[in-house]
Amino acid sequence: MSEKIEAVIFDWAGTTVDYGCLAPMNVFVEIFKEREIVITSEEVRGPMGMNKWDHIYELCQLHSVKTQWRAKYDKYPGEEDIDGLYLRFEPILLSNLRSFAKPIEGIIDVVDKLRKQGIKIGSTSGYTKEMLDIVAEEAAEHGYKPDIRITSETVGKGRPFPYMCYENAIQLDINGMQKMIKVGDTVSDIQEGIHAGMWSVGVILGSSLHGFSEREINYMNQTDLFMSMEAARTKFYQAGAHFVINSIKELPESIERINDLLQQGIYPHEYTKRREMEQWETSIIQ
Repeated sequence: MSEKIEAVIFDWAGTTVDYGCLAPMNVFVEIFKEREIVITSEEVRGPMGMNKWDHIYELCQLHSVKTQWRAKYDKYPGEEDIDGLYLRFEPILLSNLRSFAKPIEGIIDVVDKLRKQGIKIGSTSGYTKEMLDIVAEEAAEHGYKPDIRITSETVGKGRPFPYMCYENAIQLDINGMQKMIKVGDTVSDIQEGIHAGMWSVGVILGSSLHGFSEREINYMNQTDLFMSMEAARTKFYQAGAHFVINSIKELPESIERINDLLQQGIYPHEYTKRREMEQWETSIIQ
């Protein structure tokens, strides 16, 4: 029997809920501002998708942050400083999460369609279990409820490590990581799926990588919107995404394409090699 996709593993903020991944971004900016350190939204979005302590650690390694920190505190930020930032981050985010748990337009219909095809719905997140419980409860009130949700506490390490995806495979009873798709809105989502041996799909609209709220998208000049989407698409592909879709509504079409590849005996790593070869041949011709 030909193989086909049996499960889709979704990210949460920026992919299925919280258009633009605004909840964590705003808090990251706030906690650094409290320390009189200026950090841009673009800088904050760089490590998005990682667990939040690791995210703060990565931000503290930025040259701009280290320079400001040394000028202000006569030293570079250390582990105790990261712990202190995280201790501020967690309660602020927990108090705001419920307001940023509305499902992104199209996700409920997509999940219904996938379930009718017998596809199981898993999830991973950069949130802690406590954070995700709040988001999941509110999202369920609006009609979005995956079969399972896994955080890094369950497996010991978060993204870009593949362990949350492995746990999804175990709990969903999927025999073969090539039968699963990871769908996300950040570079770390893509890396998580690739490291797990899964198909990785990036979503542009609503994503942290794209970096715009729904309101900003609605008022954006169409040329600017196109250019920003193409820039996000390029970043996803550079991160190793197998496919990049404009919106979550296009996912069923990507699954059809992936099923066609599986029926030809082409697995994720083979598809990546084939695409790299095609790009190399194109560059030679040019």
